[in-house]
Formats: sequence, C-alpha cells, structure tokens
Amino acid sequence: MTLHTGTFLQDTLTPDGEVAVDRLTAALHVTKAELASAFGLSRDAVSKSARRHSRTTQARLRDGVEIINRVLPWAGSVPQAFAWYRAQPLPSFGDQTAEELAKVVYTGSDPMLL
Repeated sequence: MTLHTGTFLQDTLTPDGEVAVDRLTAALHVTKAELASAFGLSRDAVSKSARRHSRTTQARLRDGVEIINRVLPWAGSVPQAFAWYRAQPLPSFGDQTAEELAKVVYTGSDPMLL
C-alpha cells in the first residue's frame, strides 16, 4: 500500500478526525506494539478500545500522523517518511529524531523543547 500525501491523511483518519489505529498500522507496516513504541505510547493505549479513543492517545497519534504527512512529499512514500520519523537526526534539535522529540514533549523530560 503506497499512499501519497492527500490519501495518507484520508486513509488513516476516521470521518470524525480520530486516527484509525488499524489503518495506521497497515499503512506503516508495523504491529500495534511497534506503533505504540514509535509514538511513545503503551501497547494498551493502541490495543484497548477505551484507551485508543482517549484524547491523550489520539493527540499523540495525530501528531505523529501529521509529521509523517508533512515529510511524505519529499520522502517519496509512507514507509520512507516513517523511516525518516524514526531515524533521521535533526541537527537543530540536538540530533534527536522526530520520534525522540515527540516522546520528550509528551513526557515533559526536556523543558527546553516546550
């Protein structure tokens, strides 16, 4: 499944704006456990229905989806954009990856980034 920018958001979001975890895992070719790890969530947050629909879980998932969508045009494909999210160091942010930055922002462990 190769998705492009317009369809990536359409294919991963429900009509009410929630991130559809099953669709996102399919688009990224990862398990729910791998998705949870990449977005700084517990496995239960993406596996259990009540937690999957919580504001906190949805906010984190939405942030990750929007970052991937933002880099998709120059990354070329969803898997390449996701690889960038997980592995590309960002010099302006102390060589942390987007994945690491997302985790820091949500845990609040680096007040300089907030």
